[in-house]
Amino acid sequence: MRLLLLDQFSDPGGAQQGLLEFLPAVRERGWSALVGMPGEGALFQRVRDLGFDAARVRCGPYRSGGKSLTDAARFAAGTPVLAAQIRSLANRANAQLVYVNGPRLLPAVAWAGLRQPVIFHSHSHIFPGAVRRLAGMALRRCGAWVVGSCRFVADPWRPFVPEERVSVIYNGVAGPAEPPRPRSHGSRAPTIACLGRIAPEKGQREFVAAASLIRRSLPECRFAIFGAALFAEAGAQRYDAEVRAAGAREGVEFPGWVSDIYSVLDKIDLLLVPSAAHEATTRVILEAYAAGVPVIAFRSGGIPEVIDHGRAGWLADSVQEMAQLAVDLLRRDAQSLADVSRQAREAWCGNFTLERYHRQLFEALERAALLP
Repeated sequence: MRLLLLDQFSDPGGAQQGLLEFLPAVRERGWSALVGMPGEGALFQRVRDLGFDAARVRCGPYRSGGKSLTDAARFAAGTPVLAAQIRSLANRANAQLVYVNGPRLLPAVAWAGLRQPVIFHSHSHIFPGAVRRLAGMALRRCGAWVVGSCRFVADPWRPFVPEERVSVIYNGVAGPAEPPRPRSHGSRAPTIACLGRIAPEKGQREFVAAASLIRRSLPECRFAIFGAALFAEAGAQRYDAEVRAAGAREGVEFPGWVSDIYSVLDKIDLLLVPSAAHEATTRVILEAYAAGVPVIAFRSGGIPEVIDHGRAGWLADSVQEMAQLAVDLLRRDAQSLADVSRQAREAWCGNFTLERYHRQLFEALERAALLP
């Protein structure tokens, strides 16, 4: 099959990492693909290094989070231009299917009047309002199919798309190159970490608050926030500075951004995920499972869909509950901690491998391409 793959970003993120991991499977299946992205991000070279053609499209840049009136005006003016580019790329690739990895592109895809079927991969929750309505009407206009990374992000599109065209496919991740060590810290001080972009929705401020509470009961614990603020906006930089100041008072370490997630997970004993209410099923939970690291997360968004509470992971409704769950877990004996680590690894093996994810995604793509 010949694909046109469209992404709304060319800088790395969870959805973009999933696309990069999908491309080798596309080649192994004997399919071809042309990838269209905006900007000047690192994904262009990474896509080309994988042996695929990549082309630039006009989409943004726009401010992250809420959009300004200037953003809205630029978006409206740019949609016909982007639609023409998408139509041209579909013809250039002789595409049989158009895959859209981000809602920002949907109005232009609908405007393009493509003859090919369209499948939209929804990775994040879109709040009720004008943006959701605009994207939903675009889905309806082009008769699109929808793949959601969890029910939480798929359900908002059901009013716009027939039920049989909506499916939920949970993300999959590649595991570490070597089997993980059992998590039983013994005489070593346990390390508790938070991983990801430093931003309010990722909850680093709540992590620092939980660290303060945990330290009262387990003063020997070490705490680390891995990540960085990815956007050079004043708000993002302010939040980053606030988190670092609060963390410094609690002795939290800030090792920075790391590209090898499993090198970090190998060194920690517990992952805290205090995400905001609109979080989907963040990849770091699945990567922690693959590394045998137990997870305590807020009961946010789609997270309860991937955590079997009380086994490899726990769900908390507050900072206080998260801290108490962490203390209770880390006070367990060595064998109990090793059992939790094994259960985490089993959760990944059974539900969140890259092979399972790709198999289900290929099935969705083939269904969209073959059915009228």
